[in-house]
Amino acid sequence: MATTGAPTSELTLRINGGDHRLTLDNRTTVLDALREHLGLTGTKKGCDHGQCGACTVLMDGRRVNSCLLLAASAQGCDIVTIEGVAALEGGADGDGLAPIQRAFIDHDGLQCGYCTPGQICSAIGALAEADRGWPSHVTPDVAEGPRSARDLDADEIGERMSGNLCRCAAYPRIVEAVLAVAGAR
Repeated sequence: MATTGAPTSELTLRINGGDHRLTLDNRTTVLDALREHLGLTGTKKGCDHGQCGACTVLMDGRRVNSCLLLAASAQGCDIVTIEGVAALEGGADGDGLAPIQRAFIDHDGLQCGYCTPGQICSAIGALAEADRGWPSHVTPDVAEGPRSARDLDADEIGERMSGNLCRCAAYPRIVEAVLAVAGAR
């Protein structure tokens, strides 16, 4: 009896503005497609259970845990990884960095750097959510009207970023970096 491999699909994934045609096992996650099939290793594999945020990428402008998302379900979506952040954020500074990347450096918002790509993608998503008026658990009375990223304080940024863990405990500096970018919007 002949055995067949796992079912595969031919997919076209749009990543960082480019289309990538891949034949993948149907069980392949976006994280594994990025790292193992496309060589985009900026997105990190942490817990592989959606609990640490190291694998955070942006999909259609919203943050997602790429370790939980099947690549087959991402077809037709626009995925941005840490490698594409500078282009997404309206260009880069003289060093090729997006404002949030520069803020992480300027505010020393990283130590070992392992969680930093996910933190940066999550920060972009969190600020966009605030600009859309989405409240968080600690948002002041929403009856006061819509808010934007400029209205965020340290407590609210901490809450919005709580899905991203940092084993080095650089949280105060991460919050400072996100606050700096939020205020510049």
